[in-house]
Order: sequence, then structure tokens, then C-alpha cells
Amino acid sequence: MKTRALLISVASMIAGVVSFAAAQQNPFLGKWNLTGTGADAAYVGWLEIAQDDADLSGSFLNRGGAPAKLASAKVENGELVFQGAARRGGPGPEGRARMQGDQMTLAITNPPMANGPARTINVVGVHPPQWPASDANATHTFGTAVELFDGKSLDAFTLANPDKPWTIVDGLAMNTTPSDPGKGREVRGSNLISKQKFQDYRIHAEYKLDNGSHSGIYWRGRYEMQVVGDMGTEPSVTSHMSVYGRVAPLVNASIPDGEWNIMDGIIVGNKITVTLNGKKVHDNSTLPGITGNALDANELQPGPVQLVGDDGKLWYRRVTVTPITDTRR
Repeated sequence: MKTRALLISVASMIAGVVSFAAAQQNPFLGKWNLTGTGADAAYVGWLEIAQDDADLSGSFLNRGGAPAKLASAKVENGELVFQGAARRGGPGPEGRARMQGDQMTLAITNPPMANGPARTINVVGVHPPQWPASDANATHTFGTAVELFDGKSLDAFTLANPDKPWTIVDGLAMNTTPSDPGKGREVRGSNLISKQKFQDYRIHAEYKLDNGSHSGIYWRGRYEMQVVGDMGTEPSVTSHMSVYGRVAPLVNASIPDGEWNIMDGIIVGNKITVTLNGKKVHDNSTLPGITGNALDANELQPGPVQLVGDDGKLWYRRVTVTPITDTRR
């Protein structure tokens, strides 16, 4: 038994040494927050490259959606070359990266689509921050509540698309989904982005969805908590109050479309605890990275609350953020 334990210990040490050596030989390994440069400054994405025995593997978040497994990845002549997952029957985007110090410079070429030609986006990649130890369930000290919407005014927000305003009717904020005159159907409305930025806080929101609508609440502008009518389905990384594409809720707490949802959450560092309609759906869960359509990748900085209003009709009757003022995480 002692011999077996010793062999296991030695094997673990060897595996650790091999892993360390691989990381030293391949600087592309690890997670990367991606930010566009120049004309592509609005681009925000995420990449992970891992060593899988002799091969490379990984996941790629190409601006929107959820991280998807790479179709291929390799290093050739000091350059990382990867292919994203296929989409709509065609090839996925191609990435080519080189290291410059501890940063990665990356060119992402998206193949031609029905609505446009191929396009190359230039980005810089940096490793995500090392978060301090945090606990969303700790006893915290709270400051003065900030009413982002109290049934009276949307002055606390700016519009992502000013030509598609929200309106207030009977104390409810309602997004605009104008009709497409060419096709006679509703088209995308606009997101609301809070003017004030917040770091660690408690958030309370009351909202309801029209049948078939989708939405989301972005915490710090970087982590989307999915809003969708999915009552009766199994929890997944795209469920109501999932960290979209990242972390599934503990339970399905959805109610029928057209009824008022009540969400209360706390974010401290990279930890969240969330209650939806009286059920705990996250219990000090870890945020593993930014989500699709994040406003930026500056994870240690305060960020706004963003309410998604570009994917179907929805209503809010209250949104309140209460900052955490203590420094203990």
C-alpha cells in the first residue's frame, strides 16, 4: 500500500512538472480576455487554449453568444493558429496570434456570410485578473440604494440605440420593438446602460416577459444573467438566470411569461449569490469569465448595469442597486 501511494505521489509530481514545462514552452496556454484595437475597439471576446496530451484544445467566445469549443488549434513557427467552431454550415472564424511580451496580438478572420464579406478583426489578449478571495454570502455593509428605475424616470440610463427609446406607461418601463416595414415583423429594440458604474453590490429587479421574448441583465456590463421564459425545463447554461453560456442555475425558478419575476442578487469580486422568485439559483457561484457581448473586459473595474431590450417585448417596474461599502470580501 505504501509503495502504491509513493508511486501515485511520484506520478503526480511528474505530471505537474510536465504541465509546468508545457506552459513554459507554449506561452499561448491559458485564458485570455480579448479587446479590439483601432477601428475594432468595440470588439470584446475570450479565448482559452489548453494542452490536451500532445495536442491543443480550447474554447472561443467570438464577441456574442457563448464560448464554443475550437475545431482545431496548433502552433506553427511561433504563431498560434486556431479554427473556431463551424457555424451555419460554413467554416468557423480563424485566429492567428503571436506573443508580444506577456500580451497576445491576434487577428481574427470571420468568413463571408450572407449579409457581408469576410472581415478581419485585430485584437490584443491579456490574461484575466487574479481575483482576491471573495464571498457573496458574507455579512457586508451597504451604502445608499440607487434607484435605477422606480416607475417614474429612466434618466439613470443611456440608450445603446437612441433611435429605439424605451417608454414609461403606468409606472412600467417598456422597450420599443418597432415594426420592420419590409417584413411586417418586430425588429430589435435597444439596450439600457446605466450611467453610474458599480463594483460590488446588491441588485433587485422586477420584470416580466412577453411570450417568447429573451433578455438579460449584465452585471458590471460584463456578466450576463440570462432572462428567458423556460418554465419546466432542466437547468442549463442558457436557462433563466444562468450566467449565460457559463454557469447553470441550481434550479429552474421560472414562472409563466407575462407574470412578474423578482430577482435579488449580490456580486462581490467574482462571486455571486442570486435568488429568483424565492428560489436560490446561485449560491456563491464563481464567475469563470466574461460573457457574450460584454461591454469591456476590464474585470477589476466598476461597470454599469445593462438591461437587454433588443430581443422581444419586456417590462421592468423596478431596478435598484445598493453598493457594498466595506472592503472585506
